[in-house]
Amino acid sequence: MMVVQTPDATEAEDDFDLSEANGRMCIVTRESGSPETLLRFVAAPDGTVVPDLKRALPGRGCWVSPSREAVDKAVAKKLFARALKRDVKADPDLGSVVERLLVVQLIGMMNMARKAGQFVTGAAKVEAAVRSGEAIAVFHSQDAAADGVRKIDQARKAWHLGTGAEAEVPAFHLLTGAELDEQMGQNAFIHACVLAGQAGEGVVKRATLLETYRGRAPQVSGAGPKSQ
Repeated sequence: MMVVQTPDATEAEDDFDLSEANGRMCIVTRESGSPETLLRFVAAPDGTVVPDLKRALPGRGCWVSPSREAVDKAVAKKLFARALKRDVKADPDLGSVVERLLVVQLIGMMNMARKAGQFVTGAAKVEAAVRSGEAIAVFHSQDAAADGVRKIDQARKAWHLGTGAEAEVPAFHLLTGAELDEQMGQNAFIHACVLAGQAGEGVVKRATLLETYRGRAPQVSGAGPKSQ
């Protein structure tokens, strides 16, 4: 995860190009990155700054580190106007907007993984998938019962010790039960895991991005097992 740094006043020369014309660089930290490690923003026709999480919107764009702190600083210091080379307006609540979009993106990928047979729910099924080495990441509702979380944690540790893998299967606690009900309806879960495959790995990627944006990390870092 990138460390957000406050630019020094001496670095604020007008000739410093913060746009994507000269490469992808965070307009706050001025650290270079790739489309996968930065968030893209563009100006809408009405001059408002909008996040382009899919990196598909036309026009000049700029990049920000995947951090709520970085987005808030870009808004407060009016860095979007400078980077986009036009008079734009950034919503003071842009940081929250980005977080909500990241949640929606994650839920969408979870639904895709479910359809692909790469998303498993239910404490017993999740525990079995972890112990068998099929699970590549575990997800819990933030208000899941401690006993259920503990049993799955034990399975993660047992798999880790039994296989000698570099890291345990990562575990995420991203949303409350109420938020999951609102976002997923009848597909809401208390305990879930994803299996290896394009959709399952896409869930892990988006979950990691959301945790990074919030300034947190899953219980362990590193990838879980993949099927051979």
